[in-house]
Amino acid sequence: MLPAIVAENLPRLVRAIKLLAHDPRPDAAASLADELTGITAMVAEKFTNERTAEGIQKALYLTVGGVSLGLEHALMHDGDQAALDFLVEHGAEHAFQAGFRLVRELSQLPEDALVGEYDLDPVYVQRRLRDLFVDLCSADPNKNWNGPEKYAQQLKQRKDVQAIVRLAGWLRRHNDRGPVSDADLNAEGVIALAVIFAIEGGGIVARTGQKEFERLVRSVRKNKPDFEAGWAALLAKVPVQHHEVLRDRIDAYRTHCTVIQQILTRTSMKKLFEQLENYAGSELDADYA
Repeated sequence: MLPAIVAENLPRLVRAIKLLAHDPRPDAAASLADELTGITAMVAEKFTNERTAEGIQKALYLTVGGVSLGLEHALMHDGDQAALDFLVEHGAEHAFQAGFRLVRELSQLPEDALVGEYDLDPVYVQRRLRDLFVDLCSADPNKNWNGPEKYAQQLKQRKDVQAIVRLAGWLRRHNDRGPVSDADLNAEGVIALAVIFAIEGGGIVARTGQKEFERLVRSVRKNKPDFEAGWAALLAKVPVQHHEVLRDRIDAYRTHCTVIQQILTRTSMKKLFEQLENYAGSELDADYA
């Protein structure tokens, strides 16, 4: 069996530096070296340990990755010569700041649909930024690096989560019994409640308790409403920018939500509520056991 062919994909900064040997611009190499040294010293002071060789090496790797990420974002598919031209004309600091800004903006997007008060804590915010910076931008100059691909993947994932959180926030603000303003948010739980209660054809429910759920079950079993009409009515109330997420959840719950599947059967109220807890989680009020 022939060995797999691995294409070389060194960090963009390294590939650009390799072209310096034939670059005619005077002092380009010296200026770039000075800049990179200064960036590395700053990174070591703020993110690693400027007092140890290991800390300096980690800072060097983060500098290589930070500058390379900025170059990739600024130049997209332009070649390595374009990267060198950018470094000479605009400076490595400019590229590094562009890369770090991408990481900072990414760190401000939610990682998952469970949002807590601690997410806004300055200490946690700074730690989250540091961890993400290290994860995305640590680039050994002598090894292949996939930082831009990891960044693009995480950006998509976090924007998807952000869309879920924003829909849940809208549902909370328009909850029929008044806005829900808790600091902690289980976004998936909020959406689940809205979709489940929509089968009755009523208003928007983003927070409920056992008594109200039992009322829903009795009403649905007595009146046998058109579930699809209820979901269509819910969609009509929600702004169009949230429709993609809401439609996705409606499609999923239509076929996989045990509460919806069993609400018209003889399944006990206790069993149905236990199932509801699995979907709504902390978004349920504990009104009574």
